[in-house]
Amino acid sequence: MSGMTRRRFLEQSMFAAAAATGPLDRVLGAETEADKGKKAGPNQQIRIACIGFHGQGGNHIKAYLDMQDVTVAALCDVDSNLFGGAVEMITKTGKPKPKCVQDLRHVFDDQSIDAVSIATPNHWHSLAAIWAMQSGKDVYVEKPVSHNVSEGRRMVEIARMLGRICQAGTQCRSNKGMNEAIKYVQSGTIGRVRLAHGLCFRDRRSIGIAGGEQPIPEGIDYDIWLGPAPRKPLTRKRLHYDWHWFWDYGNGDLGNQGIHQMDIARWGLNKDRLANSVISLGGRFGYKDDGETPNTELTVLDYGDSQIVFEVRGLKTRPIKGATVGVIFYGTQGYVVLTKYTGGAAFDLDGNKVKEFNGGGDHYRNFINAIRSRKRTDLNAAILEGHISSALCHLGNISYRLGKDEPFSSQGKAFGDNREAYEIFARTQEHLKDNAVPLDSTNYRVGRKLTIDPKTESFPGDREANALLTRKYREPFVVPASV
Repeated sequence: MSGMTRRRFLEQSMFAAAAATGPLDRVLGAETEADKGKKAGPNQQIRIACIGFHGQGGNHIKAYLDMQDVTVAALCDVDSNLFGGAVEMITKTGKPKPKCVQDLRHVFDDQSIDAVSIATPNHWHSLAAIWAMQSGKDVYVEKPVSHNVSEGRRMVEIARMLGRICQAGTQCRSNKGMNEAIKYVQSGTIGRVRLAHGLCFRDRRSIGIAGGEQPIPEGIDYDIWLGPAPRKPLTRKRLHYDWHWFWDYGNGDLGNQGIHQMDIARWGLNKDRLANSVISLGGRFGYKDDGETPNTELTVLDYGDSQIVFEVRGLKTRPIKGATVGVIFYGTQGYVVLTKYTGGAAFDLDGNKVKEFNGGGDHYRNFINAIRSRKRTDLNAAILEGHISSALCHLGNISYRLGKDEPFSSQGKAFGDNREAYEIFARTQEHLKDNAVPLDSTNYRVGRKLTIDPKTESFPGDREANALLTRKYREPFVVPASV
């Protein structure tokens, strides 16, 4: 691994190890002979490893199998039960059988691998990407690209330092219809846009109550599954997917589905930084289960001249202007409703449709093309874009986690004089009533309003909030605190 032994790799942080044992030109980001070789010709195969394919990672494999110039050379997942089906899918296409490993560090050690495509649980995204880039590989990493704000910034810095190609998995940025819609919003055709309303309305059922420690399913390397997270027993009924609703591993639906719509909202408002302030409120309503994250959450991100109001609803709900998972841009002369990954429609102030946007794209192909060109500017979703949008979700969750419970009956003034936020919150309460949540006897969490310094990506003077910008990492799975 670029002159780094496995022992040093495991015992030290990435950059301490690189400085001690790695070639100086790689540490400083200069182009090495190996990097020059990555400027592949049009007929040269790019050998890729897919890391994590129990869910979305399966789509990664399928996408690369459709490319004549890409070989899925390795598969990596902590669940060995998945290998048989995935190998069969690959070999049926006539492509060679991939190597199969449970420990992703073996992938990074393999210098025949050019790139990795990461679809692990959220708590692994940043560290896996950082280790991959340090080992000389380019990276496609699923959304959210990070589990916390700090490690997302480290990914950006490391990609820049080492000259790696790193694509965020926010595939809407490669879709023709979405690009046309964003250009329309930014053109001024619907007037001045001061509000982007993000929607994540997904009917999420209860995950149940496990009632104590659960057995680890056969064939799973649980230590590697935990990775950077604390060493804790499994205390939910289902190991896979339900990790989304636990703070140690996931980021709730704001960071799960909502990151796509958060990215679109920020993109449409043309904001290339974090907001000036954030406040979030909500709770887990409609049932009692083991889940920790809110299934109902309203987050306000203030940019001064505009704002993102993001709404998560996890119970059965009616759409708003035809959208359940989407974004609504409100302008002074009309509005745009984006109801799908490939676009939506524009309306005048009377609700008449004036234009439609539709058309897909190939985000994975964009990644491969950028590997060949060695230009991060060719990426439709470079890691910096993924970091900022993911961080906005994390900011909302930090506010929520630092909040205090209040009764719905208190009619608090959490949003100050923000009329739009109160109107949306009123509709949220009606939604809860529709789901038989007794608001008169129910509390909700009102998050702390946090002031943000977008330059330092921190909360000035708030030690408690700043502590949640990162996490305590379990050795040896440590993201460096700085570069």
